[in-house]
Amino acid sequence: MLQKLKHCQSRLEELEKLLSDPAIIAHNSNYKEYSKEHSQLQIVVQKYHEYDILLKETQANEDLLKEEQADQEFLSLVRAENDNLAERRIIIEQELQVLLIPKDKNDDKNIIVEIRAGTGGEEAALFAAELFRMYSKYAEKHGLKVETLDTNMTGLKGVKEVIFSLSGNDVYRKFKYESGTHRVQRVPVTEAGGRIHTSAITVAVLPEIDAIDVDISPNDLRVDVFRASGPGGQSVNTTDSAVRITHLPTGIVVQCQDEKSQHKNKDKAMRVLRARIYDKLTQEEHAKLSKNRKEQVGSGDRSEKIRTYNYPQSRVTDHRAGVTLHNLSEFLEGEIDEMITALINKDIETKLKHIES
Repeated sequence: MLQKLKHCQSRLEELEKLLSDPAIIAHNSNYKEYSKEHSQLQIVVQKYHEYDILLKETQANEDLLKEEQADQEFLSLVRAENDNLAERRIIIEQELQVLLIPKDKNDDKNIIVEIRAGTGGEEAALFAAELFRMYSKYAEKHGLKVETLDTNMTGLKGVKEVIFSLSGNDVYRKFKYESGTHRVQRVPVTEAGGRIHTSAITVAVLPEIDAIDVDISPNDLRVDVFRASGPGGQSVNTTDSAVRITHLPTGIVVQCQDEKSQHKNKDKAMRVLRARIYDKLTQEEHAKLSKNRKEQVGSGDRSEKIRTYNYPQSRVTDHRAGVTLHNLSEFLEGEIDEMITALINKDIETKLKHIES
């Protein structure tokens, strides 16, 4: 650990020189990247300095304890101080271990969230709408910006699919654990017999990617325009404003129709397309490099059943963190901070185990 900390200090000193270089300052993207790395390393190095002071104080006390002529009462105080230093050192070592965990480069990015109804028909579509509302409520409470990119509604105010963006501080860091299959257990409004049904929806959380981070050639795109329509097929627009973009190399298809402007729909579709292409490349890279990917809390595996919402018992259970909360009504009103914190801590715990092993 000390070797890693010394490397962090050397890198911080190197970054300080780079950030004062006029050539770097003039190159905005490099300056931004180095500034971000500098701010992250500064926290680690400050904690390392605190740890180093503790080590030096402990060593100085050890030297005093070796003095045979020293007053016994004084030595007793030194031993007591060393005990306190040892307790503080353990705490700081734990904090440093967490700080040294490799950061997800996407943690501070905005996100694109895709919610899709799965098994359960109309009931699944209604639950998908409720989850969209839950995330929107959370965003409202925490000052995050929500922008709907595309929706596919049903006749009973459910959603077959909704795609939206969330913007704010550390959004991906908090929401990446939402990717996966969410199950709901309740009596559907369409069920006359009062039987409990299990339905499912999938959630995909993708970091929003800048155009410079994903190179998409216009020659690789097929752009189709068509007339937008709502549930039941009724016309939403009398012009060909809806846009469908196909990325030919990957076969990824994105469409947006929520805006009346074809230009705005195309811009939104490109945002989703960049995120999906980046996600596909990332998933392929992780599949090659990490056989333990499925063990990670934030793996983003959409096939994994991650959470169950049980209405009869007012219970929500996350199967990865092993956490059960008995406040389903409040949870669906956006009070999901406790679950987010539990998942972040579980992820840290898992990564520390891998480092130690």
